[in-house]
Amino acid sequence: METTLFTNDAVVLGILIAILAVIFSTASSSHPFFKKFYTYVPALLLCYFVPSIFNSMGIISGAESNLYFVASRYLLPASLVLLTLSIDMKGIISLGPKAIIMFLAGTVGIVIGGPLAILIISTFAPDVVGGAGPDAVWRGMATIAGSWIGGGANQTAMKEIFNVGDEIFSAMVTVDVIVANIWLAFLLYGAGISARIDKIFKGDTSAIESLREKVENYRLSIARIPDLKDLTVIVALGFGMTAIAHVGADVITPFMAQFEGLDRLSLTSPFFWLIAIATTLGLILSFTRARQFEGAGASRVGTLLLYVLVATIGMQMDIMAIIRQPELFMIGFIWMICHVTILLTVAKVIKAPFFFVAVGSQANVGGAASAPIVASAFHPALAPVGVLLAVLGYALGTYAAWFCGILMSIVAP
Repeated sequence: METTLFTNDAVVLGILIAILAVIFSTASSSHPFFKKFYTYVPALLLCYFVPSIFNSMGIISGAESNLYFVASRYLLPASLVLLTLSIDMKGIISLGPKAIIMFLAGTVGIVIGGPLAILIISTFAPDVVGGAGPDAVWRGMATIAGSWIGGGANQTAMKEIFNVGDEIFSAMVTVDVIVANIWLAFLLYGAGISARIDKIFKGDTSAIESLREKVENYRLSIARIPDLKDLTVIVALGFGMTAIAHVGADVITPFMAQFEGLDRLSLTSPFFWLIAIATTLGLILSFTRARQFEGAGASRVGTLLLYVLVATIGMQMDIMAIIRQPELFMIGFIWMICHVTILLTVAKVIKAPFFFVAVGSQANVGGAASAPIVASAFHPALAPVGVLLAVLGYALGTYAAWFCGILMSIVAP
């Protein structure tokens, strides 16, 4: 029987924070080895990958810990408020339509990729994707489509719509988490070498560079050494707005639940409203004097909270699960390759920068929890782009996933 070495969340949190401290200490080191190492391996990727190794080795357990829930419900909203505090809305709008195009390309890739994965595998292993009844593989795959286009609420909706059995649902949740997280690792690595990728795809990064430069100049113009008052106000802004967002979500969700059909748009999901309200409050604050706290390090505090979330996401991934159910993961990997192929093809045609590829993909596959992580890997000022696209994913999720499920039921042997 497998046992986890540390199950106390206080201990697990200490381990995760220590991992982050070691990574960022070595990343800023002038030692030749570390300078060379971090030239090829982004620090953010390690913040995600090292906890996954600890999870796979049984040192800590994502399944037994509540830290991801705490980080996604408390730290993520506070982080989004602080990251959007100094956002330049005109700059985001000036990024143009390519972000939306890449997001929709990612959605199409998932809708087409599911049936295509079934067709490919049925040519040499029909028994893997065959079956009937509630535990049919295509039904379980429909729940992955809901998760990869929208999020948890959309995934649950697919489980009910297609009458998915608990056994196949449990197996597909594992496939969903592992395959999506491995792709997240590639995106985080790609963010670190985005300049090289953009040269290959001839991506036009001028709008992104302009926004990044504008934010940096603004930050430098108001920069100051933060005192206790500054840090207290920054934390109060982040968690105060998070509190308001929770109150709003608690009030709006039961109200929305009265209306039939709104669950398909994730409008009855408390997490949807939590993220939407927190982001809106951050944007409102960006038009007030609170914007000045960016000079005292508001976005740095927000980024730290985001990195804690990254570590808890990494803790969810168990690499060994691939060995236990290789046939189901084969489906997941083929599916993801279809999604990526369509994304990269469209990016090549419209000459989209890798930033739009990464954020468009993660707004689908990862949702509001990880889309801002990928966006902020390029620059903290870009985090809201990930959130806004993820919200669009929630709206499309149930409809696109339902269509994907219908296509998979048609092609399944």
